[in-house]
Amino acid sequence: MYVHPELADVFAALPARPANPYADIEATRANFAALVAPRMGPDPRVTVESEAIPGPDGDKLDLHVIRPADAAEGEVLPGILYIHGGGFAYGELDGPSPMARDACAEARAVVVNVHYRLAPEHRFPAGVEDCYAALRWMADGAAALGLDPDRIAVAGASAGGCLSAVMALMARDRRGPAIAYQCLLIPCLDDRDVAASRRNVTDRRIINGPGLVHTWDNYLGPDRGEASPYAAPARAEDLRGLPPAYVLTCGMDPLRDEGVDYARRLIEADVPVELHHVPGAWHFFEAFAPESAIATATTAHWLRALRTALHP
Repeated sequence: MYVHPELADVFAALPARPANPYADIEATRANFAALVAPRMGPDPRVTVESEAIPGPDGDKLDLHVIRPADAAEGEVLPGILYIHGGGFAYGELDGPSPMARDACAEARAVVVNVHYRLAPEHRFPAGVEDCYAALRWMADGAAALGLDPDRIAVAGASAGGCLSAVMALMARDRRGPAIAYQCLLIPCLDDRDVAASRRNVTDRRIINGPGLVHTWDNYLGPDRGEASPYAAPARAEDLRGLPPAYVLTCGMDPLRDEGVDYARRLIEADVPVELHHVPGAWHFFEAFAPESAIATATTAHWLRALRTALHP
């Protein structure tokens, strides 16, 4: 595999991941929290409020509402539903995602960071319906939130990219809130183990093809049959009428090919798409080499695309 020269030393020093990260899900959750802990301190660029709204199962659904710290009283901003990643099973943090805070500050938007239910305790469709409930809450309460209901985007990385793509499909199919833009970062889109990148990326130090089988087993159940397109958006037969999209892929990511293929299919369905590919980088490499020029440039690229889409 080609490794970007800026990342070679970091990649060489990575320890091996468990073959099945979901076998000890609490350890995996703790390890992820430790990885992002350096970015969980106060962020002077934004203000954060906690909200609890009715969830689809009748229980409360926790959200963080994030605003630019310099937002003027009465200023109407675009909105972003930010959905965190983590294999549908981890990635939940004690505060809002650092990527959600970046989106707020750099795209200048009101960001709702939804804390959806996780597998295996809550398998599909629990997390999907939680995210859709948050989207509806945003749109229905746009005036009170100070956001423009005609400028709502969905954004997320990895499993969050999957759930963002699902929100676009659901909103179209259910005639729900209008979504202006979908920002799909290293998205996990297909439960089928067929892509060449799944077969070729096997290194245990990074997210790899064999590990993704466990991701889908954990999310859908080991006896899963044919998945719904609301679980695996790549299974959707018709992508027409979806909002414009940004798709980020990485060369050493087993999810690379399904991201590229989804972008191609969106293009064929006359959906405006920007595809940005990062050669020599692995899944969520930015967390492991945050100070590298390639990580800084990659983050700046998708944030700039998000801001441009929401502030035309």
